[in-house]
Amino acid sequence: MCAENVSARPLYPAPPTTGPAINRREFEDVFEKVKTWGTYPDPSAGAWQTVTAASVTEAASLVRSGRVVTTALPWNTVSGPSNANPALHYMTDLGVREAPEPSCNKDFIGVDYHGKAVSHLDALSHIAYKGMLYEGQASRDVVTATGADFGSVSSLGPLVAPAVLLDFTVLFDVPWLEPGTAIHAEDILAAEARLGVQINQGDAVLIRTGHFRRARELGAWDSSDLSAGLHVDCMPLLAERGISVLGGDGDSDVRPSPTPGIHSPVHILAITAMGLPLLDNLDLEALGAACAEEDRYRFMLVVAPLNIPRGTGSPVNPLAVF
Repeated sequence: MCAENVSARPLYPAPPTTGPAINRREFEDVFEKVKTWGTYPDPSAGAWQTVTAASVTEAASLVRSGRVVTTALPWNTVSGPSNANPALHYMTDLGVREAPEPSCNKDFIGVDYHGKAVSHLDALSHIAYKGMLYEGQASRDVVTATGADFGSVSSLGPLVAPAVLLDFTVLFDVPWLEPGTAIHAEDILAAEARLGVQINQGDAVLIRTGHFRRARELGAWDSSDLSAGLHVDCMPLLAERGISVLGGDGDSDVRPSPTPGIHSPVHILAITAMGLPLLDNLDLEALGAACAEEDRYRFMLVVAPLNIPRGTGSPVNPLAVF
């Protein structure tokens, strides 16, 4: 479906706040409702497996203009409010030898990528709840100092899938959602209607809040405890749709958390309950512009994590292809 006359449609009401609160009992009920344990042939790959050969064929059919949009942040080596553990990049050889030819310039990179400054993929070994990973695997038994024996990023492999961008700055007609703004299930439905898309089984779903536009215009902030994102009440809807991966320009969770005592409820529900990998810290500014210019919010997404045996995730540069 194409997004027709988006700018001419009536504006959606102003963004909501982080409420309503979800207490621990209610959270446990949602966890049980969305749980998919025992569903997939390979538990380590979880919902990644909802992408079938037919999904890849559909994704390829979405390529019409040949436009390619990157969604990765630049490699961030500078400490700041949102980058407590800067990435490393330094030269190991400047190629000053005269013989034998050729001379070589070489460099080293290193990164603690789980955080707010690196675009990355969360594998199923990344999040434990009550000590348990997806499928009830005891985290302390399968994740050790040498890495993960269950749910590692190498279990996922590459993904080529149809993708949907839900651009909530378009829905709410704002340059960005202010930190702390919650997106609710009804907002997802409204965004589908406004943008002319529908989330289907096996789709990758990306959430744009305008996070990085705000950071560039107003300055970076520590989003660990203050960010726009999804409310817990979105997860049953996304579970019902059977998506393959969820990503955003934050880390999908709204903060402050609507669930007291749980810092990242969407992470728990997605990864631990649903077996749904997450894409965190994507720069979706260029993608939002491309979707508006192409007049469609559905496209092919390519995600190729590094092949890190026993890794809990990987830096990534997901590519949207129109």
